[in-house]
Amino acid sequence: MVHSSGDTSTHLNMHPFLVWIMAIASGATVANLYYNQPLLAIMARDFHVSVDTIGFIPMMTQIGYALGILLFVPLGDLIERRRLIVTMLGATAVASALAALSPNIAWLIGASFAIGLTAIAAQVIVPFAAHLSQPQNRGKIVGSVMSGLLIGILLARTVSGFVGGAFGWQAVYWLASAIMVGLAVVLYKVLPVSNPPLKTTYPYLMRSLFRIVVEQPTLREASLIGAMSFGAFSAFWSTLVFLLGQSPYHYGSEAAGLFGLVGVAGAVAAPFVGKLADRSSPMLTVGLGITTTTLSFLVFLGLGYHLWGLVIGVILLDLGVQTTQISNQAGIYSLPSSIHSRLNALYIMFYFVGGAFGSFLGAYGWHHWQWPGVCVLSLLMLASAFAVFFQNKQNRQFLALPR
Repeated sequence: MVHSSGDTSTHLNMHPFLVWIMAIASGATVANLYYNQPLLAIMARDFHVSVDTIGFIPMMTQIGYALGILLFVPLGDLIERRRLIVTMLGATAVASALAALSPNIAWLIGASFAIGLTAIAAQVIVPFAAHLSQPQNRGKIVGSVMSGLLIGILLARTVSGFVGGAFGWQAVYWLASAIMVGLAVVLYKVLPVSNPPLKTTYPYLMRSLFRIVVEQPTLREASLIGAMSFGAFSAFWSTLVFLLGQSPYHYGSEAAGLFGLVGVAGAVAAPFVGKLADRSSPMLTVGLGITTTTLSFLVFLGLGYHLWGLVIGVILLDLGVQTTQISNQAGIYSLPSSIHSRLNALYIMFYFVGGAFGSFLGAYGWHHWQWPGVCVLSLLMLASAFAVFFQNKQNRQFLALPR
């Protein structure tokens, strides 16, 4: 049974300070998923375990994150949003502290699962920002918050590698725990109270996810396009280290991490993409995003063995994927605000499923056909995204395409 009540929050002319805080919180929260990657070799040495065993740490973190998105993010449509965000930040702080205190590898694997399970606050913050903003500014504000999220992803490995190398892997988790505590205090003070209008039970809320997928074609289109776009993105980043390790580069894993800094250029462009979506249409910018991402892989295919070609391709890749992501989210947030958290949960879940699929295809392409195989399979994923995009009659009419 579903009932509605008044929402205590209203659309705001959001102060830039609040937007910045939400962007920083999103980036710092999602960074928890990626801190462990540069630390795996140090952890394996300290615990005297094999590479196969240490691989459970990032795997369980991602599994925990997918489960957390499914179980907790929909609660943003059911309970007070500020309290949910602060609670999850506190839970992540506890999980990170437990990881820092790990006496053995099994404990650390369990703590890593808990970090992923609880590090979902960013996926509540993004729809909350969309809900608080005026409709005419929604794309710009979502783009700004998403910039913080993507920058957190790109810089997490760099920060973790530096801190872990200087002070040990435990220091990274202590730092992450302290950051979560600090953000919880700040967000409790600056975020407005927002009681969602939806009044129902949690089991009904979870059952409603399937109905939303069936009833919302905008969500289905955005999810498929986003999954394929992020799949191509993941195929690149999961195989870049192999390309850089062979001729003509002969670089180590550190160089692959530095390419993440190049991608910040794409993240910085996100607010401008959101503003364009506000002024024109998310349909147009989704098409531009897929096109830009496709162009990046054409550059990788033709110029991937030249350093300058890789740099140009990475800038185009991050810009294209970010454009598609912001435009997709601007589109789904035009749907009823009472289901925003569930929309975001479903979209991000499908998004990461696409990323996992892309990582698999990237490894498969590299194993059989080296770098050209990675690029061709990524282009096939993007062709699937184009097929979904052009299947939409409104998109064809908007772009004046024939049937």
